[in-house]
Amino acid sequence: MECHYCEAEADVVVEKSGIRVGVCERHFREQMEQLADDETSERLREQLDIDRAE
Repeated sequence: MECHYCEAEADVVVEKSGIRVGVCERHFREQMEQLADDETSERLREQLDIDRAE
């Protein structure tokens, strides 16, 4: 799958209600940084189950 923002290969793919969106690592990090600055980020963290094990 291709990144939603550029032509790079998607490293992260999210699916909800049958719709899939992929982003490369660079754009994933940019979006997460933007969300971290947003006051709704706490609600988002509560809703997401993020596995940080690498």
